[in-house]
Amino acid sequence: MKLAFVIPAYNEEALIGKCLESVLAEIKRSGVPADVIVVNNASTDRTGEIARSFAGVRVVDEPKKGLVNARDAGFAASEGFDLIANIDSDTIVPEGWLTTVMREFEKDAKLVCLSGPYVYYDMAPHNRLMIEMFYGLTYVIYLLNRFVLRVGSVVQGGNFVFKREAWVKVGGYDRTIEFFGEDTDVAVRLSRVGGVKWLTSFKMKTTGRRLEKEGVFQTAATYTLNFFWVTFRGKPATMEYKDVRKD
Repeated sequence: MKLAFVIPAYNEEALIGKCLESVLAEIKRSGVPADVIVVNNASTDRTGEIARSFAGVRVVDEPKKGLVNARDAGFAASEGFDLIANIDSDTIVPEGWLTTVMREFEKDAKLVCLSGPYVYYDMAPHNRLMIEMFYGLTYVIYLLNRFVLRVGSVVQGGNFVFKREAWVKVGGYDRTIEFFGEDTDVAVRLSRVGGVKWLTSFKMKTTGRRLEKEGVFQTAATYTLNFFWVTFRGKPATMEYKDVRKD
């Protein structure tokens, strides 16, 4: 299976370099042949310039700002690839991530999407503990939604890989969703055509800047509200979002 990374990036000159370094290092370590596509999403800083400075990285421009717009543009640019690894420009891919991806998809032909939790590497220990507790609840909800209610699954935006053919089959990205609920939309629709697996050990490192700026409980409440809203009503409850960047 041929794999492509799709990485949306809006004004991420401070973090895009670390992200790409981790992606390229994991590709080299794993031996998995993979392309890397950065979507420069209406950036006004040096994001595109920095991304283009990395050998083997392809940059496409999406002038219409928005996470889903950027993911969709990257998906279009990834034609010809079987697996699409959707990460974010503030993530750091840990060692072994690609090995897990290939193992999971090779052992289960019915698997159409794989996802797992974040590790917030720059947050205080007490906040990270609260988040671990939240992910414990997430796993329970995953089991309930996927195997009992059969209404969907759980996907973490910025840490999911899906089969291209499956995503085409369910109609691709819904560009009316700007931010909140985009990952749940992926989980719900892909669940109709195959398995969407949440693997607790399939972790991705990321910054906790949004949680620290908006508050852990407030952020968790907003994501939870939109998770259930998209799962049972098909659209997110929260349409507006704030851009969060380090000063």
